[in-house]
Amino acid sequence: MQTGKTIAFYGVGLMGVPMIARLAAAGHRVRAWNRTFEKAKVIEGGNVIAVEHARDAAEGADIAISILTDGPAVLALVEENNLAAALPEDAAFVDMSSAKPEEATRLASILAEGGVGFCDAPVSGGPPGAEAGTLAIMAGCEEAVFEKAAPILSAMGRPVRLGPVGTGQLAKLANQLIVGAAIGAVAEAILLVKEGGGDTEAFRDALTGGYADSKVLQMHGARMAAGDFEPRGRAALHRKDLGNILAEADKLGLDLPMSKMLGERFTRLCTELGGADLDHCALYLELLDLNGVSR
Repeated sequence: MQTGKTIAFYGVGLMGVPMIARLAAAGHRVRAWNRTFEKAKVIEGGNVIAVEHARDAAEGADIAISILTDGPAVLALVEENNLAAALPEDAAFVDMSSAKPEEATRLASILAEGGVGFCDAPVSGGPPGAEAGTLAIMAGCEEAVFEKAAPILSAMGRPVRLGPVGTGQLAKLANQLIVGAAIGAVAEAILLVKEGGGDTEAFRDALTGGYADSKVLQMHGARMAAGDFEPRGRAALHRKDLGNILAEADKLGLDLPMSKMLGERFTRLCTELGGADLDHCALYLELLDLNGVSR
């Protein structure tokens, strides 16, 4: 007897590939769709089949999951392919992309027309977390939708419901603020120790287990010191998130000075220094340039 669910999965990228692998390993049947069909074909096999048309992936699926570039991309996917009608009534659509809360609300409204429940469930942990199945999954939805989606999402990480639709995306924005601030602080700490003649690897080892220890310090700090800025989480996407943070803060009448500063620095990295497609820890390069220090 098959206990796995049929999943329409939209987005076969750095995050999508390991997430699909986790779902398939958990016994779910995954129909993988990507705007570039060849990318989906590469991962076909076992419990995963590549689907060329988005509607075909949705028909008869128990749940649909998307992880695309941004909210407008997900809205285009749902509207252009009329997924509200293609998905079975009472199915659930879970968007794990990073988007604006208002875009999540719009998606929920569109899908509700076909009787499809919606959950915004962005993630944190990057490709390593996706590969290990340890993603932090921030869900915004009705309790009934969460109960339906949570057992499936658990194959990829730890889902937590924060409240109604939109609150998952709001939590992800808050997450990106914390991560961005940590990257900025670690960059300054690594530069300070390095220019002062200290061993940056020993520095990270010395801080292990203390209040300043973190994944950002250990993982991104090591990459900064090594000059490894291959993209796991693109700087351009973090810049986008900071713009969304400031937009939400403006709606709430809040002044977030650190978010403003980080937004300016990521903008400079992405535009003036050409670092848009580098990893977000390349904010270290912006700091080096600011100080006139060579790599």
